[in-house]
Amino acid sequence: MSGRPAQQSAGKDKRTQTVIWSVVVGVVVVVCVIGAFGGDSDTSVPAPATDERSGTVPILRAATDSQGICYGWELLDVYDEVSVGSNLGDGTTVVDAPGCTRWLAVSANVRYTSSSSESEDSATIRIKGSDDIEFADLAAIETRLGRFGLDEEAFVDDPGWAVTRAATILPLLAAERGLAEPAATPTAAPSAAAAPLPDAGNDFWRDRWIYVLSSVGLFLLAALFLAVGVRQRRNHRVRVPAQRAGAGAAGRTRSRQ
Repeated sequence: MSGRPAQQSAGKDKRTQTVIWSVVVGVVVVVCVIGAFGGDSDTSVPAPATDERSGTVPILRAATDSQGICYGWELLDVYDEVSVGSNLGDGTTVVDAPGCTRWLAVSANVRYTSSSSESEDSATIRIKGSDDIEFADLAAIETRLGRFGLDEEAFVDDPGWAVTRAATILPLLAAERGLAEPAATPTAAPSAAAAPLPDAGNDFWRDRWIYVLSSVGLFLLAALFLAVGVRQRRNHRVRVPAQRAGAGAAGRTRSRQ
């Protein structure tokens, strides 16, 4: 009689453990699936903000009127065009544009990789120009962008801001290379204060959110194991003394007979 309740209790514990392990395995599978298929975060390259584009065009237009050189920008997402603009307007390329026989443009090609990829995000910055501008001048202007913090890291962090910022610096660098006279300084104050350029952001969560989620899932699993272990240990301590007391009482009864 005393063995049957113990067997029933053991069977109940086994069923409980089976359910718990099923839940644990399910959680692990879900975490693995998220890691395999949900780790590919958005890898599209953002275009410059509206105020960045609208604020860049008049600066380039004034420089063109002063120096006689057209200026523009081009932002690419590997092979896809994200944004293009020039002194002729937002969305208008300076390359082969009517009235722009002499031109300079900054071209940035940004590539974002998924968080599960071993490759790093990258950016390639080039300065393009009309045929009458020598390659040495283009290379020198490209190198000097780093003086203004417009390196590969800046283009990866905030490509829209970086490419429009680089476009506004082209007139200054062109003058330094002797390609044109320095652009005239505006004499009139702007009618409205220009909006400050946003700080370059970072892609911490974009690249690492899956690892953070996986760590939280593993932490929850560890807490579940600990809670189950503590509960089973308590049940075992309560059950064993009760069984021993029952066995002793039964032995004394049989001895009296």
